[in-house]
Amino acid sequence: MNYNVNERGYYGPYGGAFVPEILHSNVEQLRREYLHITGSADFQEEFHALLRDYVGRPSPLYFARRLSALTGARVYLKREDLNHTGAHKINNSIGQVLLARRMGKTRIIAETGAGQHGVATATVCALMDMPCYVFMGETDIARQHLNVEKMKMLGATVVPVTSGNKTLKDATNDAIRDWCCHPGDTFYVIGSSIGPHPYPDMVTRFQSVISEEIRKQLKEQEGRDYPDYLYACVGGGSNAAGTYYHYLDDDRVRFVSAEAAGLGVDSGYSAATIHLGREGVLHGCRTLIMQTPDGQIEEPYSVSAGLDYPGIGPMHAWLARSGRARVEAITDQEALEAAFTLTRLEGIVPALESAHALGALLKSSFNPEDVVVLTVSGRGDKDMPAYLEYSNKPSES
Repeated sequence: MNYNVNERGYYGPYGGAFVPEILHSNVEQLRREYLHITGSADFQEEFHALLRDYVGRPSPLYFARRLSALTGARVYLKREDLNHTGAHKINNSIGQVLLARRMGKTRIIAETGAGQHGVATATVCALMDMPCYVFMGETDIARQHLNVEKMKMLGATVVPVTSGNKTLKDATNDAIRDWCCHPGDTFYVIGSSIGPHPYPDMVTRFQSVISEEIRKQLKEQEGRDYPDYLYACVGGGSNAAGTYYHYLDDDRVRFVSAEAAGLGVDSGYSAATIHLGREGVLHGCRTLIMQTPDGQIEEPYSVSAGLDYPGIGPMHAWLARSGRARVEAITDQEALEAAFTLTRLEGIVPALESAHALGALLKSSFNPEDVVVLTVSGRGDKDMPAYLEYSNKPSES
């Protein structure tokens, strides 16, 4: 079975490009040129030089001794939290801004939820002297104040979004509206493996440096280049797509994707899109979407701003539907508990998004010889208010 994108931009039945007519030429130009440009020797040389010298790659693959003892497996953490800007998002932002510059675009827009993609894109735009506009919902602006101030300090214009529940979905809506108003000079840097083709494939390719490094690092540490399990959180799904990419056709490796159950899958306050979603079109692609019977988007909820999205990348919809990936729905409580477990066992404070993957890990059973790699997609600085609120709550007795 083919788990990768086909020539029409689909992963199984999911994907495609559904865009307003005014953006058709932009998306079509990107589809025609992205593989040629990004595959060229000069692009690859500049891209990998920046990943090495600016981002600080390769990110470490760390053997978590105490976490391994707790789970009963050999657990490695892929430390994307140690990248410049504190998350995996910088890999993709560098790739897309380099591509935009080669395509003659002079203005960058982006959407952000937890703020990590916004910070990463603002960082790259500062580096490359390009104007940057980041759309962010007012709900997320309030709960991710530190990242908002970072973006402003980097010279980006943060555009507050007041529609809907003022989170990632709504920020994406407004970014697309802006793109429609400025189709000639603007490049939309999408932060996750979502959107019209070729964005899901393009973002996945830029993030595939994660699985490329895992192969090399496991070979050095375990004597083999594949794990038994890969764990990653999924909102739109870019860190998971990058983690899985080089193992898509390797049946020895099992994928476990952790999505946000919020207060519970059936609570009405959830972002468990794969569990709750039905097929539909959102933000340019056909995928699984949380929606009412008449097709209205349902508002998602998660303590994690980066997973608070009513859709899922088309690759992940297909991996779940085909059975290639096991999908665990992790509640706010489970994610918060997992974050404190990692912090106290290994001295690593993870982002709330990554904490969902840790929650899935802690619910799993393993054999002692199993090798597990979990991608810590980001660091937890931005989530300290949520962690402090959780730790200061009176215990129930």
